[in-house]
Amino acid sequence: MKILHACCYATSPIVYTQLDLFGTETVVGKKESTRKPYKIEITEVSDENQDGRTDLADVEYLLRNRKNALTLLQGDGDFRSDECMELLKQADVIVTNPPFSLFREYVAQLIKYDKKFIIIGTMNAIHYKEIFPLIRDNRLWIGYCNGAKTYEVAPNYSGKISFEENGIRYVKMGNTFWYTNVDIEKRHENLVLYKKYNAEEYPTYDNYNAIHIDKIANIPNDYFEDMGVPDGFLEQYNPEQFEIIGLGSGDLAKEIGVTRNYRGRTDLAYIKDGKKSCPYSRIIVRRKAVNGGRK
Repeated sequence: MKILHACCYATSPIVYTQLDLFGTETVVGKKESTRKPYKIEITEVSDENQDGRTDLADVEYLLRNRKNALTLLQGDGDFRSDECMELLKQADVIVTNPPFSLFREYVAQLIKYDKKFIIIGTMNAIHYKEIFPLIRDNRLWIGYCNGAKTYEVAPNYSGKISFEENGIRYVKMGNTFWYTNVDIEKRHENLVLYKKYNAEEYPTYDNYNAIHIDKIANIPNDYFEDMGVPDGFLEQYNPEQFEIIGLGSGDLAKEIGVTRNYRGRTDLAYIKDGKKSCPYSRIIVRRKAVNGGRK
């Protein structure tokens, strides 16, 4: 039987807001609530209200009437709790938006239990010393992420709102990725390259033997040595076309031999037209040979 387990966390600002199954919230204090986290076990989702789609309204009907089950959690719903760990062990695929501050710990848990996953994280996670090696070793990659992502926010969200529709408020964020280890079609699509290499256009770094690539579109199609590319390259990375060598900044850069630059930092730097430059983060990649040769 196929089962979807959905859990919530006690302090989540949207707990009880998407499925109104327990009546009105009882407020004990200004910041306290008697509401407890719960788990839902979904075995069927059908168009119960005949509106031409299956959504949370149908799930709520099924929970109230016959199919599916909702039970309160004993703990607070933390992913590290024993009851949530047991659900994790049963799962084949994990899909969630983990706390960004605990992203490293959450991914470590998924890797430890060898789970397939599709999770949301910030772009900055690419640079974490616990995350980048997983990307480099093709144990984790970027999913379908083109453009800014739109998120529904809780009614008490106090940040800037991008737009509102039917009483629901949304925020657009361009600095988040889907991280996954589930194979996807785009991961096997070659990046189309049309530029040709020339030393004047592609300067070599002062403190690492690689050429600088200012934009992904400018990756030359006739160069097979190390190149420093923007972080966005990972959204188009095909491991059959390229090999990831390492990160060009921070402690991880030291592992591949990047030395201190003219600013005294372990970041890539180069000189072009007599001007020193220290570009924002670069990932060192190398083009793979084509059909056993270089052409």
